[in-house]
Amino acid sequence: MEKLKVGIIGTGHLGKLHVKMFKQISECEVAGIFDSNSQTAKVAAREFNTKAFDNLDDLLNEIRAASIAVNTTAHHEIAKRCMEKGVHIFVEKPITASISEAEELVQLSSDRKLNLQVGHIERFNPAIISLEKFIFEPMFIQTDRLAQFNPRGTDVAVVLDLMIHDIDIILSLIKSEVKNIEANGVAVVSNNLDIANARIEFENGAVANVTASRISQKKLRKMRIFQRDAYISLDFITGVSEVYRLLPIDQNPESTTMSFGEIGIGEKRKRLIYEQPEIKDVNALKYELELFIKSILYKSNPVVSGMDGLRALKVADIIMDKIAESQKKFN
Repeated sequence: MEKLKVGIIGTGHLGKLHVKMFKQISECEVAGIFDSNSQTAKVAAREFNTKAFDNLDDLLNEIRAASIAVNTTAHHEIAKRCMEKGVHIFVEKPITASISEAEELVQLSSDRKLNLQVGHIERFNPAIISLEKFIFEPMFIQTDRLAQFNPRGTDVAVVLDLMIHDIDIILSLIKSEVKNIEANGVAVVSNNLDIANARIEFENGAVANVTASRISQKKLRKMRIFQRDAYISLDFITGVSEVYRLLPIDQNPESTTMSFGEIGIGEKRKRLIYEQPEIKDVNALKYELELFIKSILYKSNPVVSGMDGLRALKVADIIMDKIAESQKKFN
């Protein structure tokens, strides 16, 4: 099979990581890169032994797929130009800066029959991947995503910069429509929200409590999931997940589990067990880019579609609106 020619648009910190990962994927060939800062592009081209294009259209004429790693505010314009040239696109999260822009891209990808994948990288975190057989029907999810301040990313609110990772995962796990959202947040060191908390209620009764901060002293990225007869803890930094489950008293646990004894009385007696799923040896960025390439080559749907990105953005937008409403009460 002929290798898929790929171009990377944006050669900042994240864009260079994209170039590095694509170089390691056997099914594709990096045809070149483009950045509005031509000097930055030339430096990256020398580093990764590829070609820097001075004109975006010239690059688009050479490729079948593009990876977009520019500022969020430019996602819509760049992605639209790509698809109008018949190029499949991978765009970093959030999909766009506004819902109307995202809706246009989703429609354009459908009309042009082009794959549109959104870079919600935490879907491919080893901690999440290792739990595929354990998560069935979450009823309460608690997430904390805290980061030290970094000027990169402050062009958007922390809801779009950090919290949207957890919003996307929550929407993928809870198979129900959002019923209600309450939220609070403040801007501290930038012109956008730097700390935010949201409570998301779903039609099926499930609830998610989501916190994000980009001005914390230490980095923390944890999720706790509660469902019937199970408590699951994930650490996105270490890739480690832990599972506490209740089993019928007459069911023998697997040899890989640790039994903590029994709880309950009579017919309600159950066995409490603990297990730590095997940590998957996965580079999340490389894995999601590999799946993007495979979806094009084998004409399958992207694993994180444009519609997924739009859903996450809609929830994030409601959260920001709710925060704006709460702030008006005190002004």
